[in-house]
Amino acid sequence: MTLTFEDAAEKIKKLKSSPSNDELLEIYALYKQATTGDNSTSKPGLLDPKGRAKWNAWDAKKGTSQDQANELYVVEAEKLIAKYGI
Repeated sequence: MTLTFEDAAEKIKKLKSSPSNDELLEIYALYKQATTGDNSTSKPGLLDPKGRAKWNAWDAKKGTSQDQANELYVVEAEKLIAKYGI
């Protein structure tokens, strides 16, 4: 059974344990690309390493269509749900 984007986004918030930083960055980047499209914000400064990591992850998705990012997000969310449980 494939989840909808909205269902996947809700279930990700309810994971029993926290995914790795790389997994979190990937799911964040796909979510932003699916909901907003290409990153057009300015890069956070050096004093914001978490913001920079999130910005870089999202920026790496540039050129991915919102529909494709939506599908990739659902696939990634299903992997995390299977791995970490809800």
